[in-house]
This record gives sequence, structure tokens and C-alpha cells, in this order.
Amino acid sequence: MSLDTIFNSSLSFLASTNPIEHVLDKKFSEVGSLGWVSMHLVTLLTGAILAILFLSLAANAIAVGPASMGNRRYLARGRLGQLVETIIVGLRDSMLVPILGEAQTRRYLPFLLSLFFFILSMNLLGLIPIVDLQHLIGGWFFGNEHWAVIGGTPTSNIAVNAALATVVFVVIQIHSLRELGLKGWFEHLCGGHELVAGPKGLLLVVPIILVVELLGLIIKPAALCIRLFANMVGGHTLMATLLGFGAMAYNPEATNKALNYGLVGGVSLLAGGFAIAITFLELFVAFLQAFIFMFLTAVFISQMSHHDEEHAHDESHDHDHSHGHAAAHAH
Repeated sequence: MSLDTIFNSSLSFLASTNPIEHVLDKKFSEVGSLGWVSMHLVTLLTGAILAILFLSLAANAIAVGPASMGNRRYLARGRLGQLVETIIVGLRDSMLVPILGEAQTRRYLPFLLSLFFFILSMNLLGLIPIVDLQHLIGGWFFGNEHWAVIGGTPTSNIAVNAALATVVFVVIQIHSLRELGLKGWFEHLCGGHELVAGPKGLLLVVPIILVVELLGLIIKPAALCIRLFANMVGGHTLMATLLGFGAMAYNPEATNKALNYGLVGGVSLLAGGFAIAITFLELFVAFLQAFIFMFLTAVFISQMSHHDEEHAHDESHDHDHSHGHAAAHAH
């Protein structure tokens, strides 16, 4: 194997001539016989299994321990359990309860946390250069610099995000029908009961509101899909572009190979430093986008809830409870 062959394969580890190639899915037909299986599908399943495994370990660490542990049995054991418990309690108490209320938060917390941790696992897997390592191995041993069977960021695949958005759409509509009923759901799309049952002159705007609300049913989950897709593709493309500067500086026809290799090395080191900084930013974005997807889903669910009636019911319950206590003391 010549030095140029090794050098070219090493460059493929750092970057491709096409930066977008780092976020594109690959069918197994390009590297094997299973043409219906794609790289992102394998990564998605791997990430889901890892998420279930780590969350199961965290759940065991958070669970109340035996009585022999004393008061310490109520504390999460281990760093993983403490980290997951802190994240869950923070999301629940600071973000979800103020939006959904206690009752709805208890109902939808498993679904919302599943969304958060699933998307987070996909985003974090995308930060590991698994594909580049396979390109390097493929170039060295198989003569195929595009060889890869696992890796990439599944959330940079519009199909994956569309599937997640479809699940969110279904959950929102089921919640709407359960909370409002079919009649209340339709009235909500028409601007609310006050408008539908109000002055007849205002009925002229009902068709306009109905069209806007029907479009909103699709636009809301579609916005979740596109936002996650754009952020994942944009960040990874930027990193690939930075790392691609080294490949751009390489001239296979250069007469002075040592000088050319030195130039490529210097450019790669400089660009790599910026890429490392962008990687830390991408780590923040990985958490942020998982949170935004979950948070906006909670907001869309809350928009179809009887907040006013629930609040009034709670106040009435508190008043009756206080009145009952007063009557009991009077007795």
C-alpha cells in the first residue's frame, strides 16, 4: 500500500470532498447485500437500545432501596442515577408542570421524557465519528473509502423526524378529542365556543379561522420535524466543511510531497481546532434540540386542554376542603 493511498484514506477519515456526505444516509446495497437496511436505521435501533439500557440502569439506581440502607435508600445511587434524576425533576417541575399542570404532567410525562431521551441519544450518537472511522478502515482494508454500516445522526434524516412528528400529531389529536370531545374539538378549530355561539355577523370569519387552524394542525408537528432536521444537518455540515479544508489543501500532483503533506497537516490542525470548538457547541445543540422538541410538544398539548376549568375545579376543591375543615372544627 503506497503512502499516497494511506494519506488519501486518512483524509477521508477527516473529511469528504462533499461535506453533506457526512449527514446522508447510506443503503446497505452500497456495502453489502441487505439493500433494504440503511445506516441510519441501524444507528437508530442501536441508539434506542442504548437509551433503554442506560435509563433502566438509572431507574434501578433511583428506585427506593431496601430498609437496611436507612434514609439513604431514598437517594439516587451512582452518578448516572443522580444525573438522570436531576434532569427529570428539572424538566418536570420547572418546565412541564407550569405548562400542563399537575394532572396532565403525570399523564404525559412518560411520553414526553421518552421523546427527550430518544432524540438526545440520536443526537449524541451523531457526534461520535463512527462513519469516519469506518471510512478509514474501509479505505485501508477493503479499498472502499465509503464503506459504513452504522453511524451518522438519525435525526438529520427527514424521514426519522417526520415519523416522530407524526407520533406527536396523533398524540395531540387523541388528547384533544379526549379533553374537548368531538364537538369541542371542532369548535376550537372554528375559533372557540364564544365565537361560534356569538353574534351571527362574526360567523363570517369562522371559515377563515377554520382553514388557519386546520393548517396549524399540520404546521405545528411539521415545524418540529424541520427544526430538528435543519439544526442537525447544519451543525454536522459545518464541522465537515471545516475539516474539509485539509483535503482541499492536498495536491496529489505536487512535486514536493513533504511540503504538500506539511501544508495539509497545518491547515488540518488549524481547521480541526475550530471544529473542536464547534463540537462543544453541537453538544449543547444536541441537548437543546431534544428539549425543544419535547417542550413544544407539551405546549401543543396544553393548547388543547381545559386549563380554566381545571383551575376553577382546583380552587373549588380547595374552598370546599377548607370549608369542611372549618365545619369540622366548629363541631
